[in-house]
Amino acid sequence: MDVKEILFMFFGGLAIFLFGIKYMGDGLQKTAGDKLRDVLDKFTSNPLMGVLAGIIVTILLQTSTGTTVLAIGLVNAGFMTLRQSIGVIMGANIGTTVTAFIIGLKISDYALPIIAVGTFLIFFIKNKKANNIGQVFFGFGALFYGLNLMGEGLKPLREMDVFADLTVSMSQNPLLGVLIGTIFTVAVQSSSASIGLLQQLFTQGAMDLNAALPVLFGDNIGTTITAVLASLGASIAAKRAALTHVLFNLIGTALVLIIIHPYISMISSLQATWDLNPAMTIAVAHGIFNFSNVLIQLPFIGFLALAVTKIIPGKETVVEYKAQHLDPILIQQSSPIALGQAKKETLRMAELAEKGLEEAYQFVVTKQKRHSELAYQFEDAVNNLDRKITDYLVKISANSLSAHDSAVHSMLMDTVRDIERVGDHMENIIELAEFQVTNKVKVSNLALDDLKEMFELTIKTLKQAIIALENDDIGEARAVVLKEEKIDKMERQLRKKHILRLNEGKCEASAGIIFVDIISNLERIGDHAVNIAEAVIGEE
Repeated sequence: MDVKEILFMFFGGLAIFLFGIKYMGDGLQKTAGDKLRDVLDKFTSNPLMGVLAGIIVTILLQTSTGTTVLAIGLVNAGFMTLRQSIGVIMGANIGTTVTAFIIGLKISDYALPIIAVGTFLIFFIKNKKANNIGQVFFGFGALFYGLNLMGEGLKPLREMDVFADLTVSMSQNPLLGVLIGTIFTVAVQSSSASIGLLQQLFTQGAMDLNAALPVLFGDNIGTTITAVLASLGASIAAKRAALTHVLFNLIGTALVLIIIHPYISMISSLQATWDLNPAMTIAVAHGIFNFSNVLIQLPFIGFLALAVTKIIPGKETVVEYKAQHLDPILIQQSSPIALGQAKKETLRMAELAEKGLEEAYQFVVTKQKRHSELAYQFEDAVNNLDRKITDYLVKISANSLSAHDSAVHSMLMDTVRDIERVGDHMENIIELAEFQVTNKVKVSNLALDDLKEMFELTIKTLKQAIIALENDDIGEARAVVLKEEKIDKMERQLRKKHILRLNEGKCEASAGIIFVDIISNLERIGDHAVNIAEAVIGEE
């Protein structure tokens, strides 16, 4: 086999393996339903439960990075504290060992039949659930087929003097092995792929345990890079969670390198005693390392949280998803008090929508990703509160309400719906701005100035509507109605100005579509703001 064939088989096999892992993970996620965030939210009451939740979600996602990024999002969202996220990240490290154990089971001979089963379920069964299961099978088979190709491509390496010398160097200097493992995992962005490659090298006899285990520890460090990249430009909370992942794996590797020779002797002994195949030997070494690392560092979660807070100082930007005022006991005790609490939560929801609109405005102007990410979090929080407040109000309606309470109840139901729609239009605006960035659409400075003017008026109108709702202020509510008329007039004027710019060649046609859609969404936000104000006037 010449060098070209070796490279083709290795890189082709690696590509199929990576595709299989991704495709299987996506299928598992769809099959399990969109409940992964709920699992992390509900089962992280203490670090131990966080570890368990991290393990479960990582097995379903087939990626520890995916779980870490989910945890980062939940910390940002206020669903989870930094300390709780550390437990989840530790659990993710244990969960990711499952892939190595699956590879160690030696199902490679059945890779093609498994792919065939997956293909049949995807293409010949007209059922979404069956298609998702087919995706899992197809990805599972592709994973092993890719491994087979990699293994065939790597066979000649054991005959090469250069590779033999490198293996000897790694055996004598474990730090070199750690470095190589880290670099390779950073390059392929998947610890599962690099560990799968390591299992193939060990199976082919191209590497002994003395060289393989340091590379394995380097793979664990390399996998943290994706979370680090995901946190760039994000909030302080996201950066701290990502840094926790790095510190956790660095500390674990440092500890095991101190006892590297006894550890290698133990794994070698287990291989002989349990008659493990080479791939399963690496899987066991990986599992013991990650499990021990979690056991050692679990009691020091508080110290890890303190350390990352000191390394990355500053105040966190947290979007609080959870309802703060909806006490279910009040529904039975006093409907008027329960309605008062529902109104407080509605006001909080409105403030989140207004902050989200401000972030959307900043994203349209600056195109900085952190503004769009924060705006999406605000929109997510608004949707969550919409469900919670609506459920709470529905339960209140089961009680016997006075005429006044009934009017307040109806007003709150309508207002919650309007605020939720504000969130939807805000999301539309972000998606339009993202489309502009992705497709490199240039919006003229004149058009951008017009957008700024309309954004500022719309945000002021929404703020005033919230004040009117909070204080039951008829004067403020009537001022909102007048401002909304200005928004309608401005939208018509800006459309005409824009057509003139197009005719004069001052603006691209593609930019025109984005401009018109953004001002249309702002006009609709103005409509919902006036609905809130009119509800206040109507209630009075």
